[in-house]
Amino acid sequence: MTARGRNGRGDVALAVPGAGGGPSASPGPAGARTAGAAEATALEALRVPDALSARVPAEQRGAGRDDVRLLVSRGRAVAHHAFRELPEQLRAGDVLVVNTSMTLPAAVNGRVGGERVVVHFSTRGADGRWAVELRAPRGAGVTGPRRGGPAGASVRLPGGRALVLEEPLGPAAGARLWWASVPEGVPELLRRYGRPIRYGYTDRDQPLSAYRTVFAVPSPDGSGSAEMPSAARPFTLPLVAELVRRGVLFAPLSLHTGVASAEAHEPPYPERFAVPAATARLVNAVRAAGRGRVVAVGTTAVRALESAAGADGVVRPAGGWTDLVVTPRRGVRVVDGLLTGLHEPQASHLLMLEAVAGREALRRGYEAALQERYLWHEFGDVHLILADEERNPPNCFSNER
Repeated sequence: MTARGRNGRGDVALAVPGAGGGPSASPGPAGARTAGAAEATALEALRVPDALSARVPAEQRGAGRDDVRLLVSRGRAVAHHAFRELPEQLRAGDVLVVNTSMTLPAAVNGRVGGERVVVHFSTRGADGRWAVELRAPRGAGVTGPRRGGPAGASVRLPGGRALVLEEPLGPAAGARLWWASVPEGVPELLRRYGRPIRYGYTDRDQPLSAYRTVFAVPSPDGSGSAEMPSAARPFTLPLVAELVRRGVLFAPLSLHTGVASAEAHEPPYPERFAVPAATARLVNAVRAAGRGRVVAVGTTAVRALESAAGADGVVRPAGGWTDLVVTPRRGVRVVDGLLTGLHEPQASHLLMLEAVAGREALRRGYEAALQERYLWHEFGDVHLILADEERNPPNCFSNER
């Protein structure tokens, strides 16, 4: 997003639209989608130089996926580490909540009449339609914004297939995302003709494997994420094994991330999620024991987990659509910490980070990241946010201060 930080995933969290199994033409209450946009982030005055954009994956810059830096904010204290030192920052009994959604090759070439477009497949609806965004090709594999619609437009796709735009998501004026009737077999279409969505700050196309994490598993219906849940990207199997050896627990869930805006910092649209019963039990047990911490790997994991939590802080098995935004005013009900990428200063993700860390802690962390020249975006460095437990008792509902 750079609207959502363009780090892939989702920064916000919660609330499942009611029965019906999926979003309608305008899923979720409009107030939920605009709540984040109405609040300024703590970092809007900061500016991130273009030179700090990670342009290629870490394994092409260094020794491997885990060859990135780890900024650690523990309360208002800031420390600098290598990501391989993550096991030393956690303790036995902590649980890492990870998103298992698999990144899709969601960008496909198409035509509307004589106009060339790139179709970004964002979200599969429960009724079989897909939310899509049409983009204008700009050369070298990147795209630019294009006016959405119009309703009824037919988009020709490879292999003699086509989709038809039906209605916009959200307000019709300027809507990027549209519900479209699609041919059968979209997952097969994406496998044959699709490629990962690429952003302008990257140097070149990358293989799909570069956009998938070690936690990703296929969805039975072929659904997945248009944008990589990128906070988990630096994890390797040896690192996971070391964390397990030290007594750190893992809890899986899924949230399929949709397409974020590359140009406008807008709050995210509803996304599909599932929190399994086993994950709910493990998280509740860790919280009840009062010794371990619940650390979400990525804003997507926060969004899904908080969507399954009641006002009492108890996580229950849940699935469906989530569209509320986690803000400092709402606070977090379950999460004690967050491992995430570095987000742009206007990104709505930062409201969630502020809800976990507090405004001053977030400001200090980002100022240190700029000073030490950390790398931004999905191939960049990562940020571990942990509460200052002397100031914030475990399992507090809000860290706003």
